[in-house]
Amino acid sequence: MNNLAYNYVLVSGIVSWCVAQVIKTILHFIHTKKFSAERLFGAGGMPSSHSALVCSAAIAMCRQCGMGSPEFALMFIIAMVVMYDAMGVRRSAGLHARELNKIKRFFEGKGIDPFNDLEDGEDSKNKKTKELKEYLGHTPFEVLGGALLGILIAMLIPMEI
Repeated sequence: MNNLAYNYVLVSGIVSWCVAQVIKTILHFIHTKKFSAERLFGAGGMPSSHSALVCSAAIAMCRQCGMGSPEFALMFIIAMVVMYDAMGVRRSAGLHARELNKIKRFFEGKGIDPFNDLEDGEDSKNKKTKELKEYLGHTPFEVLGGALLGILIAMLIPMEI
C-alpha cells in the first residue's frame, strides 16, 4: 500500500480524539444519569480530547520520524501549547462563564436580564440572553488523562497496514 493511503500520525490523532469523546460522554452519563449528545463533540471534561489528539500525534510522529526529528520537535511543541492552553486560558474562560451564569440567574430571579442591554438593536430588548458555555477547559487531571490515553492509542495503532 502506498504511503498516501494510510497516514499513521493522522489516524492516531483522530482515533484518540474519538475515543476520548466517547469516554467523556459515557462518564458524563454515569455521573448525571442523562445522555448528552453535546458531550460527543463539546470541549471540556474527562479525558481531554484535545490532549489525547496532540499527544497521540506527537507519539506517532516520534515513532515514525524519530525523537531527534524536526517533525517530532514541532509536534511536541504544539502538544505543549495545546495542553497549557486547555488548563489555562480555556479553563479560566469556563470558570468566568460559570460565574457570569450565576449572576444572570440571580438577576433573572428578580425579573431582570442583566445582559440584555449589552446586545445591539431594538429587537434585543425582547430576547432572553443564553447561558454561557461553561465546559471549555480542563483541570490538570483531565489533561493528564487525555495525554495518557493519546499515548496509549498511538502505541496500539499499527504504523503500517
